[in-house]
Amino acid sequence: MTARRIIAFSMIIIIGVLWRALEIEALPTVNFFGQQNHINWTQSEDRWDIVSIPRSIKPHVDLSQKNGNRTNPLVGQDHEAEFLEHLRQLKYNNPSSWPRMLWQESSNNNNGLVNKALKLFNLKQVSYEIENSVLSKVSCTACKAGAGLLLHYIHTGKSQQEIIKMIFHFCANLNIQSPRVCEGVSTLFGSEVIYVLQRTTLGPDEICSFVIGDGCGDVYNPYHEWDVVFPPVPKPAVTEAAAPKDGAPFFKVLHISDTHYDPHYIEGSNAQCNEPLCCRLSSGRPENPNSRAGKWGDYRKCDTPKRTVDNMLSHIADTHSDIDYILWTGDLPPHDVWNQSKVENLEILKETVRQMVEKFPGVPIFPALGNHESAPVNSFPPPFITQDDNSISWLYDELDVQWRRWLPQSVSNTLKRGAFYSVLVRPGFRIISLNMNYCNNKNWWLLLNSTDPATELQWFIYELQSAEFSNEKVHVIGHIPPGHSDCLKVWSRNFYKIISRYENTVAAQFYGHTHFDEFELFYDPSDLTRPNNIAYIGPSVSPYYDLNPGYRIYYVDGDHDHTTRLVVDHESWIMNLKEANLYGYPIWYKLYAARSAYKMKALRPVDWDNLINEMANNQELFDLYYKNYWKNSHLRPVCDAECRKRILCDAKSGRSHDRRQFCYSVEWKVDDDAGKSWKSWFYRGLSNSGLLSVLAEALSNGEADNPAEEAETSTS
Repeated sequence: MTARRIIAFSMIIIIGVLWRALEIEALPTVNFFGQQNHINWTQSEDRWDIVSIPRSIKPHVDLSQKNGNRTNPLVGQDHEAEFLEHLRQLKYNNPSSWPRMLWQESSNNNNGLVNKALKLFNLKQVSYEIENSVLSKVSCTACKAGAGLLLHYIHTGKSQQEIIKMIFHFCANLNIQSPRVCEGVSTLFGSEVIYVLQRTTLGPDEICSFVIGDGCGDVYNPYHEWDVVFPPVPKPAVTEAAAPKDGAPFFKVLHISDTHYDPHYIEGSNAQCNEPLCCRLSSGRPENPNSRAGKWGDYRKCDTPKRTVDNMLSHIADTHSDIDYILWTGDLPPHDVWNQSKVENLEILKETVRQMVEKFPGVPIFPALGNHESAPVNSFPPPFITQDDNSISWLYDELDVQWRRWLPQSVSNTLKRGAFYSVLVRPGFRIISLNMNYCNNKNWWLLLNSTDPATELQWFIYELQSAEFSNEKVHVIGHIPPGHSDCLKVWSRNFYKIISRYENTVAAQFYGHTHFDEFELFYDPSDLTRPNNIAYIGPSVSPYYDLNPGYRIYYVDGDHDHTTRLVVDHESWIMNLKEANLYGYPIWYKLYAARSAYKMKALRPVDWDNLINEMANNQELFDLYYKNYWKNSHLRPVCDAECRKRILCDAKSGRSHDRRQFCYSVEWKVDDDAGKSWKSWFYRGLSNSGLLSVLAEALSNGEADNPAEEAETSTS
């Protein structure tokens, strides 16, 4: 993304820079600041019994009649002297633990303080890295420094109100956001973050490695190292998936994700505000006509107006009247994360459910929970957090009410526990919806205990093993893709093992979250040249930002004797937002169909692997994929060789924070195609000598480093 898009920090920047660099990571090591007022906290015992809960064992969907089987800011006090004094105390108390301190000279000038802090933290670079999920030592340094600072305040007896005020002043004085946004974020997030930090024993190094991943060092932490347990059942022999037969019955499936409906969107309002979300009455007056929000949405930091959601759903109902069922993968509320409440988020949930029921009466809908549904955003306490002020039951109980109009009675237990469920859709065909917020590294509750929160993955194994015994094929749906940098490394690693063990059972996966049109491949952990699963990442409805609104249509192998339940083909449909605002009415059209656009024989994992390799060698083919990735937005930036490598690596990385295991092969091909002679020569020499295969095997066993790995230590 270009520098123009980083001028004002988005929601990710607020949560990332403010909380990663100040709070979530503000967890001290033992004796880092001397004696600590640590709360003696133990996790309550969880007696949830997976085996005893009811399961969906009767086909839930009858498709026999379907066509297809087919306030005022906290200002007024000058905290600079106190702020500087605490920083000096930190330096003197533990000088070896800090880099060269740019703030050790006293200053009575706020601008001087800001400039020095900016030099130390390099917040522009940090914001760019977080926005682009390219996290390096720059972000790590800011994380550790901010972590130690906030921990010092917490563990030296500062009150919650004092800490929240400190967070506000840091946010406002460093211009991380406007005072209004800083106040909202510090107030909305402060109490929960402090609750977690008072109860953790982790220090800055451990926290920053936990949150950022490999870009901040791979710090071993026994409290956050765990493995799922598989039943003592041998893995069946792997059967190579045959391409679905042409002319066989199929299901037509709609995939909608990331609507981010904004009930406060105002046509003509300011679309170029200095806050994470614009196009509202509160965004101020537009400076010129070009700054005015469009009728149907805006490419800038704006979410989806109601008229656009209504228009899209009406178009889908008319154009795709033969839809068999719908996948709905979350993120319903807008990006005003500093100004949200539980009540408002629940109202958005109820209203969007009403829209879906009205537009698609009688059509089965299988929803998954996004990270924006909670208030505050990304806050998903595990079941052992039962206090009324912190429990997540306010959301999960309502999900049980709203979603149960589409789901069977048997899902109520797991919905209320963790917002995940399993449904037998048709004989031999099951859909499992996962709550991916328990892998979300912005969910600070996981700092207390990340070991399979809500016992979701162990339940997932139980469901897959039962499906294997019953000869069922499974589709997995969720919000955050498991290979995305927002997913915790240890969680993603365990998930990868599960998919590998049950590769004969899991036919496909479906996610959202990134807003782009893309996919992730999974490989056999013992043979990283053999792809064994595919995760489809659907485009966002929201244009946030620089994107056209879009949705997906899948054609899934249907009911017949030799069904594979694989995706036979998929189409991406978009609306050109520029033309809709120019001519006053949106026109939705099919952007591409995967098999014809990319000349694929089928959509098996091996076919997607071949496509990645071809795109590494074929610039023209990659350019087509890149256009579709951006949903044909005219604002998509130029993609150089580094950008091309990043996108192809994203496609190969179904396991997060472990790119060096997957990306070396496409990186050298892209470099070769781009004419980077020394590296091309080096890899050609390795390949011709047969050493490349030896190196690949060593990498998969963790015995060597990636020779193509450069200064960038970790990406999404």
